[in-house]
Amino acid sequence: MSLILRLIVIALGFAAACAVAGAVIVVALLFPELSSLDTGAIDSGALNMMLGFGFIFVSGFALLPALVIVLLTETFAIQSVLTYAVGGAVVGAACYLGLVPFDPGTLRFEGLVQRHLEIMTGAGILGGVVYWVIAGRNAGAWRTRPATPPR
Repeated sequence: MSLILRLIVIALGFAAACAVAGAVIVVALLFPELSSLDTGAIDSGALNMMLGFGFIFVSGFALLPALVIVLLTETFAIQSVLTYAVGGAVVGAACYLGLVPFDPGTLRFEGLVQRHLEIMTGAGILGGVVYWVIAGRNAGAWRTRPATPPR
């Protein structure tokens, strides 16, 4: 597999992982509203707009941490689904903790909401698994050369 084709597969895998993680975040944060029986019909235009913003939010904040994970797994040809799930969890938690103010005096995050941290971590895990399905199973494949037939 050529390097250019591999970069395209990586970009598609990242986009799909961000779309799934963004959808998980939007649905999980809206679940109390969606489970209420008195809300009536859901406006599909507003839901599509929130899903779009969820994708943009996840892809913007997760790009650099996910790029580090991708570079490590491509360099060392790591193809384990567990690696991508743990990497996604770390990226999801890091994205959330990057938004929460940290007090260096007490070494604590101020205003940390446990449910939001769990949602972001879970979305990261699912995003990592989706990335593994699309691109991670063949990590490092661009470096292998096809065997030449004997003469």
